[in-house]
Amino acid sequence: MKITKLLCSTIALTLASLIWTPAMATQTIKTVVIDGYPAKAMWVNEFSKFFIPNVNKRLAETGNYKIDWQESYGGSIVKPKGVLEGVKLGLGDIGIVTTIFHSSKLPSQALSAVTPFIVADARVVAKAVDEIAKEFPTMQKEFAKQNQVYLATGVVLDTYQVFSEQPIKSATDLEGSKVAGAGMNLRYLEGINNAAGVRGGLTNFYNMLQTGLVDHAMLWPEAANTFKVVEVAPYMLQANLGAVNTKTVTANARYWKKLPQEVKDVMLEVAVLYRDHVASRAMTRARSSLRNFQKEGGSITKMEKEAQLAWANSMPNIAVEWAEALDKKGEPGSEMLRAYIDKLARAGYDPIRDWSAELP
Repeated sequence: MKITKLLCSTIALTLASLIWTPAMATQTIKTVVIDGYPAKAMWVNEFSKFFIPNVNKRLAETGNYKIDWQESYGGSIVKPKGVLEGVKLGLGDIGIVTTIFHSSKLPSQALSAVTPFIVADARVVAKAVDEIAKEFPTMQKEFAKQNQVYLATGVVLDTYQVFSEQPIKSATDLEGSKVAGAGMNLRYLEGINNAAGVRGGLTNFYNMLQTGLVDHAMLWPEAANTFKVVEVAPYMLQANLGAVNTKTVTANARYWKKLPQEVKDVMLEVAVLYRDHVASRAMTRARSSLRNFQKEGGSITKMEKEAQLAWANSMPNIAVEWAEALDKKGEPGSEMLRAYIDKLARAGYDPIRDWSAELP
């Protein structure tokens, strides 16, 4: 009897301690997010409105952690080209890196840029490039050298088009002119007689066109709408050069190492959701941007398939050059190119020019 009473008392005390044990306090993690582009840029805006709330929502389900987000955009910490270095140095814990500015440090990120005239759909390219990044170690290794952890790629444009101050119908209309671009897309001009590529960025394309520094600019409809390009380049050649991944969400490696696994898992999960969400938004906004471009007085000329083929064939095979350059470094460049083209084909997109078919 005494043993039974003692056992009951012990159980009661144990239950009482469980009932009255205070819940573990929620841990707050300070996180600085940076991008040199302004908050109005679509991918930045969606990071604030989609990525952050979704991370918060998932962490709130357990209540173990919450993030104290500190967002810094528009050049207050870094300029657009400085995000990679900023995250590397720890000026930001998470950054949206514009990869086209860093072809020497992040060469594998140019995969979609070296394969033009295939897909004018941000959703397809985003998924395919992100899968390549996770199936092959190359992209993640490049970011690791920059003291960063790759979270997910981003495609913010449905496809590059050509915006001009005068009407154009084909690549021959670009002969002898100056064309603004950013990064690898300037190589699209190499087969066009006396066409000169001029490197620039979204924030200065308007002024480049307005001042006559360039005659044309390669950018996408949503960006053209955001930055009022119709005012200085009211003619768009719908060339459908292709969607290109230009944004990658990364985390500072030291910051990432300190994060609890639960937070890492949530951020990686949401990064993929953000990837697909931004790509879908890019497609929706592209359609509305085209309508707005015309509403504001812009004129659109659709490029014929024969003209697309002629332009593609005039170019050097920059895809094979890209792959072979990686091969020489011991990276699987040729395998990545073949795998990427295969993913696009399985998604229903065949290249106007099969870049991978020309691999040795």
